Amino acid sequence: MKQLLLIPLLALAGCATLGGDGAPVDVSGADVTRKSMDNGDTIEEFRVGGQLRMVKVTPARGAPFYMYDRDGDGRMDSDKDGTKPVYWKLYSW
Repeated sequence: MKQLLLIPLLALAGCATLGGDGAPVDVSGADVTRKSMDNGDTIEEFRVGGQLRMVKVTPARGAPFYMYDRDGDGRMDSDKDGTKPVYWKLYSW
């Protein structure tokens, strides 16, 4: 019985490690600018070649979230209705 439980857990662990650092954009070698806001939030901007590619917001309370520019046009991605989606890292090891 224990072996049957171990197989799905190993498969799940293998899938979880395939994504690398999880960023859908390449920010290797990026210039990082950190800003501290008055309310305690921290904003990190990742620029590659002077162009904004990713923003990481770390609130004073809560988990950090990310916004990306996947197509490289210099603007953060948005949905059809203009809403800019945010992404959270759910787990890592």
